Amino acid sequence: MDRVILHSDCNCFYASVEMLHHPELDGKPLAVGGDPEQRHGIILTANYIAKRAGVKTGSALWQARQACPGLIIVPPRMDLYLRFSELAREIYRDYSDMVESYGLDECWIDCTQSLNMGSGPALAREISSRIRQELGITVSIGVSWNKIFAKFGSDYKKPDAITVIDRSNYRQIVWESAVGDLLFVGRATQRKLYRYGILTIGDLARTDPALLREIFGKVGLMLSAFARGEDRTPVAADRSEAPVKSIGNSTTTPRDLTTEQDVRIVLYMLAESVASRLRRHGFVGDVIEIYVRDKELCGFSRQHKADMPTNISEEIAQEAMRLFRANYAWKRPVRSLGVRVSHLKMEDTPFQLSLFTDPEQREKQLRADMAVDEIRSRFGFQAVRRGLMHIDTKLSADDAETHVVHPHGYLERGNLTGV
Repeated sequence: MDRVILHSDCNCFYASVEMLHHPELDGKPLAVGGDPEQRHGIILTANYIAKRAGVKTGSALWQARQACPGLIIVPPRMDLYLRFSELAREIYRDYSDMVESYGLDECWIDCTQSLNMGSGPALAREISSRIRQELGITVSIGVSWNKIFAKFGSDYKKPDAITVIDRSNYRQIVWESAVGDLLFVGRATQRKLYRYGILTIGDLARTDPALLREIFGKVGLMLSAFARGEDRTPVAADRSEAPVKSIGNSTTTPRDLTTEQDVRIVLYMLAESVASRLRRHGFVGDVIEIYVRDKELCGFSRQHKADMPTNISEEIAQEAMRLFRANYAWKRPVRSLGVRVSHLKMEDTPFQLSLFTDPEQREKQLRADMAVDEIRSRFGFQAVRRGLMHIDTKLSADDAETHVVHPHGYLERGNLTGV
């Protein structure tokens, strides 16, 4: 018997949550984005009014305002979005204990063992109704026998829609769609498929798997199976995974950075805010990444897997500095920096301690960080600062509320780079 897999996607999630808290903006174009006063900022999401006016996720704030002159931009409130994400998952768990997060706003739900409660489409309608009534937002849900087609279904019609993709209609719905609409087919992969005349998902499904393996390696076989509806990947029930894939913070600095000390001030400031956010939500992560962009807007990112998961600011900052020193040649001044921690787990998940780390020293550092968190929560971010920050107070004039939380890694969003 086929499985019954649902994929639920909260429509314009951040913007929808903000609209609930800003009823006075009903009927107006709204977007969630960065700070236009600090030389940086992009659109994280927008409501459908703004999208119809041409506002696109990832565009610069000035571009969004050009497309929609009346656009209202509000700053992100990740605490709020995390809370709504958990409330939605609580509803999903009423129907199955196999609920797998795909970022803050999306989940797969395996309802195979819940058919005594109703058919897949009936359960989808009930979930959609409850999300609307209990949370005040809407979802689009795909129903299928595998995760890939269920995800395709939730993307197929928006907003507030239910799409059933079964064995009687998938050739008409899925196979006729552009190959780039298939999960894990990013822009680079799509361009390469186009060179071989593979334009639709149906073309991909009908292509000899041996040829796809020759072109893409094992990834080619995976994409071939996905296109044919042969994905057998289970819906994970492991709740030790964090509902977000990474947490980071980045800034375009008020002046160009010309010395390593300048960079150290900014990286420590960013590491402190990222570590604070990790602790606040009970996460640790063991992949630390930096992003560097110079004054000519040429940028790169580098990452390294730490010896053990961490949410300690000093450990994150030191690793960020090591990555910077190893990879930046100072051909030009630096314009912007970012720090990100990924491969997140809940902080109470067991892990192996490093032989080269003093656990007592780590505990002292963690307690010190937690004490700083408490002081700042009561008296503000500037109430306690490292001495390093006083060397140049303009460079360190940031706070923990400028975080950017990344619900998805690049791979999860379908950008299979290098293939």
